[in-house]
Amino acid sequence: MRDWWQDLTDLVLPAQCGGCGRPRAVLCAACRTALSGAAPRRVRPAPEPAGLPPVHAAAPYADAVRAALLAHKERGALALTGPLGEALAGSVRTGLRAARTRRAGRDGGAGGGPVLLVPVPSARRATRARGHDPALRIAYAAAGELRRTGVPVRVLAALRQRRAVADQSGLGARQRLANLAGALTLAPGCGRLLRGGRVVLVDDLMTTGASLAEAARAVRAARTGPGGGSSISGPAFVYLGETWERRGEQRNGPDRQSAGPRFRRPSGTAVAGGAEGKIDVVCAAVVATSPDAFQIHPELTE
Repeated sequence: MRDWWQDLTDLVLPAQCGGCGRPRAVLCAACRTALSGAAPRRVRPAPEPAGLPPVHAAAPYADAVRAALLAHKERGALALTGPLGEALAGSVRTGLRAARTRRAGRDGGAGGGPVLLVPVPSARRATRARGHDPALRIAYAAAGELRRTGVPVRVLAALRQRRAVADQSGLGARQRLANLAGALTLAPGCGRLLRGGRVVLVDDLMTTGASLAEAARAVRAARTGPGGGSSISGPAFVYLGETWERRGEQRNGPDRQSAGPRFRRPSGTAVAGGAEGKIDVVCAAVVATSPDAFQIHPELTE
C-alpha cells in the first residue's frame, strides 16, 4: 500500500526531474530544451540497414534525454509520457513534411488518408517486466498532440512478434539484424486498415535501425490479394479518443491500461474489397537516436 501511494504521489507531484534529478519537476526547463528545443532532424545509423525508411529524431540519445527515456522505460516514470510524446510528435511532423516534399516531384501530391502511427512492439517478456509498452504509450501521447494541431492521426498497434528474439543489448548492428530478421508480422485484420493511410513507424529510440527496418519489412509484406481481398483477415481496431493519453499516464500495468481508450473500425474500411497494392511506409520517427546518427549526414536536416 505504501509503494502504491508513493507511485501515485510521484505522478501528481514528481519527486525529481526525469532528466537531471532536480526536485519537484516532471522535466525541468533545461532538460525539456534538450529534448524538444531543437528542430527534429533526418538521421541515419551506420551501417544503414536495407529497407530502413527515412527516419527523423527529436534529440541525440545522451545526458538528460537518455536519463528521461530510461526513467520512462525501465522505472515506470509515466509522468514523462507527455514530454516524450511531444518530442515524438515533432519528429512525426518533420517526417511528414519531408515526405510531402519527396512526393511532390514524383506524383504531384503528398498522398491522402489519415496518418497511422504504428509503434515498434516491445518483446512480450520486456512488456511484462516493465508493466507497459513504452513506445506504444508514447505513440498515444504523440497522437493526442498531433490531433490538437490538426493532423488527422490514429494509432494502430498493428505489429506482433511471431517468434522470440534474444536480448538486443550487447549485440552489434549485424547481430541485431540477424536476431530480428522475420521476427515481426501484422496482427490479423491490420493489412486492410493500413492500406490507404500514411504509415509512420514510431519508436522511443533508434540504435542500429534494425527494429525499424524489420517493422518496415513486415508492413510492406502485407499486400492485398487478387480479387480485391486482403491477405490478412480478422478483426482489428484503431485508437481514436484521448482517453488513453489522459488516463493511461496515471495507470501502470497491462490490466489497468486496457480500461482507458476507445476503439472502433474506421469508417470506410471494408472487411473485404479494395484495390490490390502494397502498403506504403511514409517514414519513421523516434524520440532519440545516437549522436553519431545526427553527424553522419549533417546535410540531411529537412
